[in-house]
Amino acid sequence: MIRETDIDLNVLVDVIPERFRSELLAQENVEELLEVVLDLGRQPEARFLGQNKLLEVDEVTKDDLEYAISKIGMFGGDNRAGIERTLHRISAIRNRSGKVVGITFRVGRAVYGTIKIIEDLVLSGESVLLLGKPGVGKTTMLREVARVLADDAGKRVIVVDTSNEIAGDGDIPHKAIGRARRMQVPYPTKQHDVMIEAVENHMPEVIVIDEIGTELEANAARTIAERGVQLVATAHGNTLENLIMNPTLSDLVGGIQTVTLGDIEARRRRTQKTVLERNAPPTFEKLVEIQGWNLVTVHSDVASTVDKMLRRQTINSEVRAVEENGNIRKHTSSSKSDEGNQSPDFPNEHVEPYRRTNNTVPGETAKLTPIMPYGVNKSRFDQVIRSMNAPITLVADINKAEMLVTTKNYHRRGTQALKSAEKMGKPVFVLRKNTVHQIEQFVKAVTKDNTGPMISESEKSLALLEAEQASQRISNGEPKILLRAQNSFVRRLQHQIATEYGLESISEGKEPRRSVLIHNDTNEF
Repeated sequence: MIRETDIDLNVLVDVIPERFRSELLAQENVEELLEVVLDLGRQPEARFLGQNKLLEVDEVTKDDLEYAISKIGMFGGDNRAGIERTLHRISAIRNRSGKVVGITFRVGRAVYGTIKIIEDLVLSGESVLLLGKPGVGKTTMLREVARVLADDAGKRVIVVDTSNEIAGDGDIPHKAIGRARRMQVPYPTKQHDVMIEAVENHMPEVIVIDEIGTELEANAARTIAERGVQLVATAHGNTLENLIMNPTLSDLVGGIQTVTLGDIEARRRRTQKTVLERNAPPTFEKLVEIQGWNLVTVHSDVASTVDKMLRRQTINSEVRAVEENGNIRKHTSSSKSDEGNQSPDFPNEHVEPYRRTNNTVPGETAKLTPIMPYGVNKSRFDQVIRSMNAPITLVADINKAEMLVTTKNYHRRGTQALKSAEKMGKPVFVLRKNTVHQIEQFVKAVTKDNTGPMISESEKSLALLEAEQASQRISNGEPKILLRAQNSFVRRLQHQIATEYGLESISEGKEPRRSVLIHNDTNEF
């Protein structure tokens, strides 16, 4: 698929110290440059997608930094500056006395044609929320959304531009937003005020916002939606599940509340009496999870999806991909929260347990899960794997492992191997003893055994959100709340949440219906 890119790279290069320019421009893939980093006393670094390169020049000096600052001008309160009528962003790092000791020159690109994959959603008139990890292209897509709605659809569009991320620096917005109007935000903390001002003063049909991240901004977004204005925005989080478990931003998808059902209704639903339900209509009717410009997951009915997620029903989402010829391929993906959530007790585990997904089809060999044993008897481990016919392979390299399992004694030492695993985000299991029985319990926990599959990410997220909301209610005066039954790992996390709120909590009942009871110790039972 052909896209037109407007980069203005030479304008950015002109503010970089002269002695670095020739080396920078000599890079083969300079057109794919993401940013240039100048740190005092270090070699300058050019960063590209997937790789970083040190420039073969002397270390950065104070004179180099002062030269760049003189070309840029003043940095704002958020330590950012820009180049007028471009999308480039320059950010400063300061020492404790406020002096600039590092500068990041971020390349800004206007890429036209990036929203073809979601253009029908944007033109539907309904509010659309874009989610995705940093660097995936959310702001670039948002910029193109503003242009398409203003120029192609002929709508009155206002961009609420915090730190001039969308429309560039200076009083005249970049041409990448077309005929859309831009309202600048003087301080990031004032974004919600400018959002409301845009609606009250300028009669927009569409408001475009980058990074809704606070409760005030979420409330402002709801106010705007209730006035019939279409919103297109981005928010923190990669998936809808992330958003639901975020107490600050869950209101964007309707908010979550704990509800106590009557006996008859609980029996009809075949659930416990205490359940989670959506609190209100979502601010955004449609939600897009962005993996890249060529691949997205679309939830076209956010209200229905959230309801099904809370009730552990099958969730259907649409996966879209752009092929090389420019055609958009769509298919429906279905997922369902695991029904069984019981797992053996591992009281010392400190990282989320690995959730094994069974993706095999009849006639195929099950995928082997690579696990690194650290301080665990390997011969015993091999014996257990063979006796249980478990789809596990043991590896000695943490880079090749999906998780690490160790013993209590080794975990206490805090060795470099354990620190590396945690830094890489690898789940770590801690066995109480280096015995065959403990290894068998571990293998059962990470494979699909008679005890049922591990708890899913969405189910864990909802359990933690339930504990958060229960703790808030008790802090506001309720005496006690009994949470839904969970396995030992989730119960431990719920106890931690109660402790963070300064509340007491105990576990009640017998497995598999054991639950956490949160209460305020100043209240009587």
